[in-house]
Amino acid sequence: MFMHKDAKIYIAGHIGLVGNAIYRKLKSLGYNNLLTANYPDLNLIDQKQTLTFFEEEKPDYVFQAAAKVGGIYANNIYPAQFYYENIMIQNNIIHSSYLCGVKRLLFLGSSCIYPKLAPQPIKEEHLLSGYLEPTNRPYAIAKIGGIEQCWTYNRQYGTRYIAAMPTNLYGPGDNYDLQNSHVLPAIIRKMHEAKESTSPTVQLWGTGSPYREFLFNEDLAAACIFLLNLPDQDYSKVVGLEDSPPLINIGSGSEFTIKDLAKKVSDIVGYQGEIVWDSSKPDGTPRKFMDSNKIFNLGWKPSIDIEQGIGIAYADFLKRKATFK
Repeated sequence: MFMHKDAKIYIAGHIGLVGNAIYRKLKSLGYNNLLTANYPDLNLIDQKQTLTFFEEEKPDYVFQAAAKVGGIYANNIYPAQFYYENIMIQNNIIHSSYLCGVKRLLFLGSSCIYPKLAPQPIKEEHLLSGYLEPTNRPYAIAKIGGIEQCWTYNRQYGTRYIAAMPTNLYGPGDNYDLQNSHVLPAIIRKMHEAKESTSPTVQLWGTGSPYREFLFNEDLAAACIFLLNLPDQDYSKVVGLEDSPPLINIGSGSEFTIKDLAKKVSDIVGYQGEIVWDSSKPDGTPRKFMDSNKIFNLGWKPSIDIEQGIGIAYADFLKRKATFK
């Protein structure tokens, strides 16, 4: 492995869905010099606090998984917060990493950076080739800014930062708040509550016709660690050249309609009622399937299929459901 086991590794956002999975995976691999910090001890929106943390801790490697995230509803209600907080967090982390000599940094974005009607499957080269999906445009533009920041710092300062764009994520530690969660955890919660209340119907947003790809969060964690551990020759292929950003897609290689997904969840949860689709609610992008051949060709593949992953996610939901609002 490129990262030696006693290297100082900072996981920004270590309590989140992605960051915590990265933290747990690193621990399982024998990395014990892991840096973490919780708010309010470290407010990543604050430039001075962030730089002071980097100057004092001097991390060798950084996983930038800290972000304000949410589904369609949250993006529509809090667009200014999604834009401002994400821009500030990533600016402060990436700039502080440069000033303090971080060797490698992985910035995590989202597949929503790609145009709403991008060719399918979506390749890295489709970035900025068309209009964004309006429902999450502020978040997407912030994340595009993070990619650009990694690229410009690499070109001007000689840094070795990369930007990984995962597809839709789910897994242990997910957010099940119906006002702020993404589609899969929202469906899990709605199905479970309909089953518990013996409701004959459960209502889901949209038409169910959009296609989506889903990746288990522990698979993403393994992919992120795989990337930062690449030998220099392979890592350089991701860092890119003057005419290509340091961008790499991370997907599962499989896609389903939301209707198919809902059926899979209902089978695993054990809900036997009728699924009713509320077509007055937005569907979002009609199809979003990532071309992940770049990382597949480097030697990484996911290991958890959708049925197995939903089963693990549902078990996690049952363990934690008493804490949900």
